[in-house]
Amino acid sequence: YWYYQCFWIYLPGQASLSRSNDPNGRCVYSFTVVSPQESSCPGGNAKSEMDEVLTRLTLLEALVSRLTAREERGTTSGGVRHSEENLHEAYAQVTRERNQLQQDQKRLNAQVQKLQGTVAELNREAERLRQRPCEQTHTSGGTRHENRPLRGMLFLELETYGNVFVVEMKAKVKELPASHLLPEGIQRASCGELLSVGDPVLHRKADAITGKYGVWLQDPDPQGPYYTNKTVWRIDSIGREIRQLFVYEDMDQFSKGFPMKVLVLPEPVESTGATVYRGSLYYQRRRSRTLLRYNLTSESLASRLDLPHAGFHGQHPYSWGGYTDIDLAADEQGLWVIYSTGKAKGAIVISQLDPASLEVRRSWETKIRKNSVGNAFMVCGRLYTVASYTTPNTTINYMFDTATSEGQAVAVPFVNKYRYNSMVDYNHAQRKLYAWDNFHMVTYDVRLGWAGKGRS
Repeated sequence: YWYYQCFWIYLPGQASLSRSNDPNGRCVYSFTVVSPQESSCPGGNAKSEMDEVLTRLTLLEALVSRLTAREERGTTSGGVRHSEENLHEAYAQVTRERNQLQQDQKRLNAQVQKLQGTVAELNREAERLRQRPCEQTHTSGGTRHENRPLRGMLFLELETYGNVFVVEMKAKVKELPASHLLPEGIQRASCGELLSVGDPVLHRKADAITGKYGVWLQDPDPQGPYYTNKTVWRIDSIGREIRQLFVYEDMDQFSKGFPMKVLVLPEPVESTGATVYRGSLYYQRRRSRTLLRYNLTSESLASRLDLPHAGFHGQHPYSWGGYTDIDLAADEQGLWVIYSTGKAKGAIVISQLDPASLEVRRSWETKIRKNSVGNAFMVCGRLYTVASYTTPNTTINYMFDTATSEGQAVAVPFVNKYRYNSMVDYNHAQRKLYAWDNFHMVTYDVRLGWAGKGRS
């Protein structure tokens, strides 16, 4: 039960009674008496003061937030201005560099024009030298042709961003044989007809029956780092599975019979129609019309092509036989193949090949039968045929010019000293014919020019 004990003190006008539940749910009576001496209690408005402080803090936080927002907007605006300044500076730099490049281009164009004029002058001088007969000096030993040195010097100066690079190109001044007087590029430009062929010069004789006929030559335009234009290549072409390619360091080692290497070809060779050109061996695969390009540096097959409609393995050989249906050749104008087809009815067909892919670029059909001549070769884009492979004093009897698509009979003396010439190829860098004549490997000097117009 609840027991209440109350004491009542009555103060008129100054006391009041109130009741309320405490946090525990109990009824509490409260008496309030107004002090006659104090109008307010010290510390009695703590809640109001706290509310005021909270209000002030809220206002201060709002003010700080606004100030912070203004600073951020100011920083962003400054960054944009800074970025714009950087863009303007970069654009100005690019403009200056563009103007400098334009000036460099104009200067280089002027230098190129000057160099072109110099090259044209050198070409004219070379042409004058080519057309001028060699001066002769009579001595007790007979007639001697005076060699003329070709002199030339070019300077090329390039200036790039303040750096000057000077490239000096000098033609070495030395005495050269008349047949080597002109640089290779001018030789190609001054290609002429075959005027004469010298006597054969012996370099080596094969010492086994497998050396009765074959292929031997040098690369007129070597590309790889391991072999040069002095390297000699040889294939003995007698046998069923011809795969050996003999490599000699130079002509001296070749003459002594000391190969520095023997390569084994991945597919067998057919006959004597192979050639070496720009760092690759080009040959016909045995018993097929397939042409192969063998990279001499990587020692691997690089490309192959079935020569369209070409006769092979005895269908359209040269007159000496030997399955010489397909004969590859190289000259100043590129890579060629000499063959025949059923459509041509045995007449010689010439095709120019892409040296990389072996694709046929263009073909010409002649009016001379392939089995009526002993051999053939290409010089300056012209086909020449050898009338006989056994007659000691025979002739080069036919010429076909691919530039005009016209052929004609010619009569250039040619000597088969050993009476069984199974291979004839031209080397435009040496300006010689390479031949394999009955165990003997020989070369012939050639003379080019225009009939009645001097020599090349």
